[in-house]
Amino acid sequence: MISLAGDIGVSASAGSPQETWLRADLAAHASLCTLAYWHEPRFSSGAEHGSDTSLSAFWTDLYNAGADVVLNGHEHNYERFAPQDPLGLRDDANGIREFVVGTGGTLGGYSVGAPLPTSEAQNSGTPGVLALTLHPGSYDWRFVPAAGFGFADAGSGHCH
Repeated sequence: MISLAGDIGVSASAGSPQETWLRADLAAHASLCTLAYWHEPRFSSGAEHGSDTSLSAFWTDLYNAGADVVLNGHEHNYERFAPQDPLGLRDDANGIREFVVGTGGTLGGYSVGAPLPTSEAQNSGTPGVLALTLHPGSYDWRFVPAAGFGFADAGSGHCH
């Protein structure tokens, strides 16, 4: 599991200290399943903030190292993506599955705009949490809505 500072004011560009650390850490600690998380999503269909291309170097490094899952927030809604490459193209063999889970806190949320091509599930207005169960070689996810809300999303994936 890798935590990165992908927030306003912190450079995530290629060659930045954090990106250089990420590449070195991924090379030094190869693992069967890799999950990374930071605040702002690289890919998002959200109408408030949308995709953040300044995080492309993180995504490329993670993709090249065979990472499996990326978790983000920032956009106050829920969105799950199919495994995708650094250009946002579906890649079931080597792609990274991204979850945008900005559904904690206050009721309401940011609306979801036109879904990106790899977006598989979206919801706005349902507070809740994402429960991830990590297994050797696979993972399961389940969106758990707050009491009284009905949106649900669940599934599983395999690690590279």
